[in-house]
Amino acid sequence: MYNVFKLDNGLRIVVEDIDYVNSVSVGLWVKNGSRNENDKNNGISHFIEHMFFKGTTNRTALEIAECIEDVGGQINAFTGKEATCFYVKVLNSHLDLAIDVISDMLFNSRFLPEDIEKEKGVIIEEINMSEDSPEDVLSDLHSKAMWGKDSISFPILGSIDTVKSFTREHLIEYISSYYIPENSVISIAGNVELSKVEKLIEKYFGTWAILNKKVTHYSKPEFLNNHFFKKKNIEQLHLSLGIPGVENGSDDLYTLLILNNMYGGMASSILFQKIREERGLCYSIYSYITSFNNVGAVTVYVGLNAKYAYDVIARIKDEMIKFSTSIITKDKLKKLKEQLKGNYILGLESISSRMFNNGKSLLLLNRLNIPENIIAKINEIDEESIERIMKNTFYKGIANSSFVGKEIDMPVIENLLEKDSISFEKSKKNLI
Repeated sequence: MYNVFKLDNGLRIVVEDIDYVNSVSVGLWVKNGSRNENDKNNGISHFIEHMFFKGTTNRTALEIAECIEDVGGQINAFTGKEATCFYVKVLNSHLDLAIDVISDMLFNSRFLPEDIEKEKGVIIEEINMSEDSPEDVLSDLHSKAMWGKDSISFPILGSIDTVKSFTREHLIEYISSYYIPENSVISIAGNVELSKVEKLIEKYFGTWAILNKKVTHYSKPEFLNNHFFKKKNIEQLHLSLGIPGVENGSDDLYTLLILNNMYGGMASSILFQKIREERGLCYSIYSYITSFNNVGAVTVYVGLNAKYAYDVIARIKDEMIKFSTSIITKDKLKKLKEQLKGNYILGLESISSRMFNNGKSLLLLNRLNIPENIIAKINEIDEESIERIMKNTFYKGIANSSFVGKEIDMPVIENLLEKDSISFEKSKKNLI
């Protein structure tokens, strides 16, 4: 059972009562991430997330962790491009404690100058660790290839220079601007009583006031045609290829998920079978979807020996052309829809995943994506929607790319990725 209510200060709360479990997951979601930043404060959202764990006027950093772990619970947080989430999972008998700790971190964190300086070193090490990961480097590089200078391309961690520049005043001012009730959602899933939740939320969050409201208006950046390479002395070449996608909140996303699963999203997909299984040209190859406010993309990732790169890219492109000009039979579409529904339902087996799903959708879309509605939308997918989304995504071809490794001939790559001239309507279509 779902219940959504709002406090007088604008804070939205979603509660999903799951009476057959003995636990509860509580998450505070804030509509703030690296996309809210600029080139001078990039990384501040992630930095603030860390600082909320460094002690309050009521608890030390150790006590924040201990009070949850001592009752067998878990506490953590993450920062993304458009949202930050602080969450706790405990037995439902400790719901009061979970809400108390999250509110204490939000309202009473001390932000001591010595803790800020210490945490700068921690996050700089995190940035260095990310630099040692070719996949992380590739992801940030490809974001720039896709979106250019728009804030959606900013790395979540920021840079060493921006992290070093943060002061207590910067952090407090930023929090007062973006950490406001109208910009936030509390999501609770588990075995709970709604009346008890309402009292606890009012007790701990009812006096949360707006100090310096910052309204976020995300841009709609152009999907760019850039091809970037970053030299790194590693054995493999890591590459990603970008295709236009679908923005978050669009019902077309479910159709695109089906297409992506077919093309490169699973072990039975075209890319995995044709390039890894049949030809053994790489170990890791897959495609995935990213969807944000106003923008979206499909990305193909491959990790391989550089000598196979040109052959593999040519094959990826050829398979994309065949795929985007094919017709999916009714029997195949029926199987794909059942597959997608199964993946979705299995992904909601834990209460934490329920909390994440409810909180994120209410925060970013101002609505709930409940399973029954999602299943209905998947069932509505037909041949017309498949062809329409195919034409707007895969058929448009590879628009941008990024490479991390020892070397690659970029002029050859750019020539290889030029879009062939095909008529979608008049092309010869094969049945899948």
